[in-house]
Amino acid sequence: MADEPDDQEAPPPPPSRRAMGPTDFSDPLMRQEVKRAFVWIGIASLVALTVLLAQPLLVIFGGMVFATLIDGGSRLLHRVLPIGRGWRVAIVLLATVAFIVWTLQFAGSQIASQAAALPAILESQWMVALKWLESQGFAIEAKDLQGLVQQALGGIGQLTRAVGGIIGAVTTGFLIIVLGIYFALEPQLYRRGIAWMLPVDQREHFQGTAERMGYSLRRLLAGRLLGMVVEGVATWMLLEIYGVPMAALLGLLTGLLAFLPNIGAPISGALMILVGFSGGTDMGIYCIIVYVVVQTVDGNIIVPLIAKKTVDLAPALVLGAQLIMGVLFGILGLALADPLVAMIKVWLEREAERRNGPEAEAA
Repeated sequence: MADEPDDQEAPPPPPSRRAMGPTDFSDPLMRQEVKRAFVWIGIASLVALTVLLAQPLLVIFGGMVFATLIDGGSRLLHRVLPIGRGWRVAIVLLATVAFIVWTLQFAGSQIASQAAALPAILESQWMVALKWLESQGFAIEAKDLQGLVQQALGGIGQLTRAVGGIIGAVTTGFLIIVLGIYFALEPQLYRRGIAWMLPVDQREHFQGTAERMGYSLRRLLAGRLLGMVVEGVATWMLLEIYGVPMAALLGLLTGLLAFLPNIGAPISGALMILVGFSGGTDMGIYCIIVYVVVQTVDGNIIVPLIAKKTVDLAPALVLGAQLIMGVLFGILGLALADPLVAMIKVWLEREAERRNGPEAEAA
């Protein structure tokens, strides 16, 4: 038998191995690790995209919060006026516009004049307080801090001027209002659209989560609005009775800042007390009493009865979220931190219920 030649060609590889490319992995373990790597890369890309689009996403969430306010008013109106949802939403919007126009027409000039005089009063009272501390032995140089005080009061002046009629961030506010109106008119349309993008077995769970989020957000905002009205009106009336200067402006600022829990109350209280001491010691002590009484009623009666029983947010958690959101997104982030934390809490509770079984989720 003749020997085979040495230069005989090797047999061709199997077809399956010929079809594999440089990105194909035959090892199952390697294929699993590659899939995990792509998952982590996708998560990192999603986080980066969220950070990049954080401001537009916050505006959209602001529209959802505004839509919840409209929806809450529409639901309350339905109890006494059983008409179509579109008509009820229109009535709520017209009532809101009418209130804003009335406020600007009848109180705008008075509040604007008071807002123009507020920074000077606050600066003078702050300097008086610094000199008193210096006379008591504190190592504080009033002259060195005067520039810092004037710079800080410049921000207060901007806030009061905004309250008096110069509204900032018009584009953002307009987008929030428009989005809120669209969301409030047809909420089921957008809810079905989001559910359609989810797997079939998760759509029912999403519907339940969305309903609970809406319920919790309505209760939370109801408590905030009621607290704003009570604090603003009570502060204005009590200060007006004693003759405190700028009672209308202080009442309006107190009501607006009441939307920011944990942060708004100290700011409004400091403004009230500084203005009160500009009229004498007795007036300053009276302003302190008014602040304590109003905040006690709102914090111990209104908020626990409406908001805290429903959402049950830890004050430290809300304060931390406000600080972070305020640094990242300014006044808009500060205002929306509380609703955002509430929605995240509801979502985590729903996920925990689903993991615990159908019985816990149904309960």
